[in-house]
Amino acid sequence: MERPEVDGDELGTGRLACAVPVMRGRWAAGIVPRNFTWVIKDRLAVSERPGGYASNHRKVRRHEELLWLRAQNFDRIVSLLPGSHNLHAYDELGLVWSHFPMTSTDQLQPLGEFYGSLVAWLRRGERVLLHQDELGDNVMGVVAGYLLWSRILADEPQAITVVEQLLRRQMGRPGRVIVSLAGELPPPSMPAGDAPFSTGATAEPPA
Repeated sequence: MERPEVDGDELGTGRLACAVPVMRGRWAAGIVPRNFTWVIKDRLAVSERPGGYASNHRKVRRHEELLWLRAQNFDRIVSLLPGSHNLHAYDELGLVWSHFPMTSTDQLQPLGEFYGSLVAWLRRGERVLLHQDELGDNVMGVVAGYLLWSRILADEPQAITVVEQLLRRQMGRPGRVIVSLAGELPPPSMPAGDAPFSTGATAEPPA
């Protein structure tokens, strides 16, 4: 599911109109989401759910992290959460979102649909943030699977190793199952590696 985008000629922004207060100074800059990391430099990033996960979630923190994402010109936030948590907050700040609920690790068709959408967004030059609740095996498996499916990386072991190094944590069995499923999907018509970006990561915010 995606939040609809509106013709920019109608609203002047290309996004749904909303009453967002003008913020200045350090409050306009916001704060970096926890565990924010670039997977594809300046194109695809991952983080914990903005605002924190589970009982750690805080509305004020979520607002500040969303302000940061907006200030860094993210074009889209993609939620893998099973439910609709945070989507209303993205609307309130005029952030475009897409929702691909991940309820299990063995859903081949939804994974393929997500990868097809993601490669299209990246080829258009969009800056995308991907999150679930915490930054764990599911998100690791999804991004490693994408790097494999899109032919940016050559094989499963390489995709797993690269993502483990980027996120500085070991991928468990649920994530590895997702990577294996990605390897079974038909590849994209044009390898994403032909696009003008390369794999790389940094925990530093973009310029």
